[in-house]
Amino acid sequence: MTPFIETYLWAFPVIMILMTSVWIVSVFLKNASIVDPFWGLGFVLAAFYYYFQTEGFETRQLIVLVLTSLWGLRLSIFLFWRNAGKGEDYRYQNFRQNFGPERYWWFSFFQVFLLQGVLMWLVSAPLLGAMYFAPSGSLGVFDYVAMAVWLIGFVFEAGGDFQLARFKSNPENKGKLLQSGFWKYTRHPNYFGDSAVWWGFALFSIAAGCVLPVLGSLLMTFLIIKISGVALLEKSLKDKKPAYQEYVRKTSAFIPWFTKR
Repeated sequence: MTPFIETYLWAFPVIMILMTSVWIVSVFLKNASIVDPFWGLGFVLAAFYYYFQTEGFETRQLIVLVLTSLWGLRLSIFLFWRNAGKGEDYRYQNFRQNFGPERYWWFSFFQVFLLQGVLMWLVSAPLLGAMYFAPSGSLGVFDYVAMAVWLIGFVFEAGGDFQLARFKSNPENKGKLLQSGFWKYTRHPNYFGDSAVWWGFALFSIAAGCVLPVLGSLLMTFLIIKISGVALLEKSLKDKKPAYQEYVRKTSAFIPWFTKR
């Protein structure tokens, strides 16, 4: 069996082949935001690569492969559907304007596609940890806890996305805030769910006897809360919707909890 580090290192060019291919398509379309739906698919690709390169505990390997595929495909299909026909996202339009339309096609590779490829590779470490090692030939307590955490995360992420999409589809809700369903207990149920899914994968890695790859799940949570998810959206909503301040006062920012009076 290929050594752990070697398997992990070879996953990087595998992921970058995907991201480079998507970048080439984005250049012709002049739309860098097509990268977003491929975030989930990239992890599915990594999971399959790890599965075929390792000889760990088969049952755990298959569970992690199936759960990664369900999460990644659901996320990618949802983002494809949400972004279809809407053109380039405003974030990438701003980048294109700042760098200059004539040069951004090249800058976008480093700023968007290479960066996301590197992050994808780093975050994917728990998938390899869960599939590579096999201290025993049976599922343990950590495996079952991992499945429960993953399920909670998946329900919150998929449910939050569905509730928000349905809310926005009603013209009467334009300018309003969604404060029911999962959104009553956390201002970001989809981001909380995403983080929980990856802590589920971290627990699978721990169950397999490999702790260091948990840093990948920690990185994902940091990115969601501080970089690309919660922090970015909170700033935008506070500027656009005055009522959001009251929502902030009474609703948990991330981890679901009861609302304040």
